[in-house]
Amino acid sequence: MTLDRYLARRFLRSWIGTLALFFGLLALIDLVDQARRHSDDAGGLGGVLALVLLNVPSGLYEILPLVTIVAAIVLFLGLARSSELVVTRGAGRSALRALLGPSVVALVLGAVAVAAFNPIVAATSREYESRLDRLDGEEAALALSDDGLWLRQGGANGPTVIRAERSNLDGTALSGVTFLAYGEDGRPRQRIEARAARLSGGEWVLEEAKVWPLDAANPEAEARLHPSWTLPSPLTANQIRDSFGEPSSIPIWELPRFIERLEEAGFAAQRHRVFLQIELAQPVVLLAMVLVAAGFTMHHQRGRRTGVMVLGAVLTGFGVYFLRSLSQILGEAGQIPPALAAWTPPLAAIGLALGLLLHLEEG
Repeated sequence: MTLDRYLARRFLRSWIGTLALFFGLLALIDLVDQARRHSDDAGGLGGVLALVLLNVPSGLYEILPLVTIVAAIVLFLGLARSSELVVTRGAGRSALRALLGPSVVALVLGAVAVAAFNPIVAATSREYESRLDRLDGEEAALALSDDGLWLRQGGANGPTVIRAERSNLDGTALSGVTFLAYGEDGRPRQRIEARAARLSGGEWVLEEAKVWPLDAANPEAEARLHPSWTLPSPLTANQIRDSFGEPSSIPIWELPRFIERLEEAGFAAQRHRVFLQIELAQPVVLLAMVLVAAGFTMHHQRGRRTGVMVLGAVLTGFGVYFLRSLSQILGEAGQIPPALAAWTPPLAAIGLALGLLLHLEEG
């Protein structure tokens, strides 16, 4: 137990140091990029630094598997060079038994990352995108709530807010829809309710529409029914789809309910289901990276080509990451189930790493 705690502390220190190093590198790179793109309109150096601090957590969260495998390589190389692993084996402990402490730490770090770091990344990503939209003069077009789908579009005479009960997969066909048009002074000027609306050729084509002129003295008395009605719209199907943003911008605790609302509104939620499973598999991914690093570097280095072994560990880690990305793409395309897309790559990596360890230690 004492040895397990010692190795766990060593790995935790190595992981924190590696995380800090990657944070500094990402922050420096992003600072140069943000200063080049937004130095004039972000409000000076303070605004640029705020954008950097909001953007870096998402990049850091994405490379947590890389951070873990580098930290594990540093740990095992240090133990091998100091002959601590030789002493461990001499005391009757096998290599697999010595991996207990770092493995438990990797699982705990993965669980903490999903439970705590994921919501932080989601919040910073949303704020970052919101600030970029304000700098670029754009606003998100779509939102989901318990009472339906909400869209917002601009116009020459003022913005229009749209609420619909249901939608098709790309948001271009709505049912049970209400349009509320505002004037340039910010006051509502027109309300339209329609059975259905379809986005086509830069305009909404409404069916069975009732139009209220809200600037009239008696809007109900002036209301008119129309079998068909058109409204100009600057929106496109791509803009509506892109307004959902990335699944990573939704905290994992809210993601199941968001998926339900997506499906209730008529949108496909396969992409979000795959992302949810990938997030749940994050602790297993970090464990796989520790075992892969151990398989290549958890040996006494005398007479061995250390650089080749480190390179093999890193390339294997990138291979697992590539396989994970490929399975995610297949899952989002509906070719394989979400759980299979998320859990197969890390479990396969763990099996291969354990096989390598058993071959080197017991073979």
